[in-house]
Amino acid sequence: MISKVWLFTFVVLLTACGYKPTSLYSKKVLGDAIYVQVATSLEDPENSVLIRDAINEAVIYKLNAKIAKKDVASAKLLIRLAHVDFQPIEYDTNGYVIGYKTNVTLLTTYHDKREKQKSFKTYGDYDFNIASNSVISDNKRFNAIKEASQKAIDAFISRLSVEGANQ
Repeated sequence: MISKVWLFTFVVLLTACGYKPTSLYSKKVLGDAIYVQVATSLEDPENSVLIRDAINEAVIYKLNAKIAKKDVASAKLLIRLAHVDFQPIEYDTNGYVIGYKTNVTLLTTYHDKREKQKSFKTYGDYDFNIASNSVISDNKRFNAIKEASQKAIDAFISRLSVEGANQ
């Protein structure tokens, strides 16, 4: 009984306060069909693939839009991996690094449905642990970059939503 009351209260509050999802504001800027291009990094091409997968997921699930060909898209996104770095953040009692922070910087340029161009630099980070006296495995490295990139993409979507809310 109590859970039904909470559910009813929650639904009333969400509908009464004028809540609108991020995708609604983003569609004002980008529209429904988005072309995505990820610039391949010559130093680390695998990361470009990870970022492309992450941005495609964000377009489909967070922006509630579809991926389109360049000639039929209402907007175009160009994403470039500007910087990746790993910083030690935790040490064991012997002084070996056991925790790292991954920092990712993405440079995103978009052409909206009005052919206006705008660029954002967004940042994402991700903390992870490794075994004592060990190096970062490729699997952990790729996962850390993917997670940090998703946070940077989320930051881009937030900035995009603000743009849409101001239109």
